[in-house]
Amino acid sequence: MGEPDDLHPSALSVARTLRARGVAGSVLQFRESTKTAAQAAAAIGCPVGAIASCLVFVLDDEPVVIIKSGAFRVEPTLFVERVGGHSLRRASPEEVRAATGQPIGGVSPVGWPAALRVFVDDSLRQFDVLWAACGTPNAVFATTFAELSELTNGAPVNLLP
Repeated sequence: MGEPDDLHPSALSVARTLRARGVAGSVLQFRESTKTAAQAAAAIGCPVGAIASCLVFVLDDEPVVIIKSGAFRVEPTLFVERVGGHSLRRASPEEVRAATGQPIGGVSPVGWPAALRVFVDDSLRQFDVLWAACGTPNAVFATTFAELSELTNGAPVNLLP
């Protein structure tokens, strides 16, 4: 499948990486922001839970990516109990950009300067189609839980209490 001609350069770069890795799902770019899960779900017309939000956290001193359903927030204490470590905090905008090369609200699960540890929320399994950011706060792509886990080498984790 070809990409829209007017994709932002960052979204186009991510889309090309996705295609090179065998991802065939649609890439969509919107005029309005899809930075938050609610905005993305409204623009796409899907449940907010089907938004696979890629968030950068710092687990102890290591940047990690948690790909979670847009339907809820990550509870740091619960996460640390389930995966190990001592502390978890949200990464600053500068730390997000340094770790992924992408802005908050546009972090895709691919195209980073270096590999990161990734954790994928088990509750995303319930959706046949997931939507993840495509390198900008206005672009998304379609994927599945299995494909997302394979793309990121992500470890499944139960993030629900």
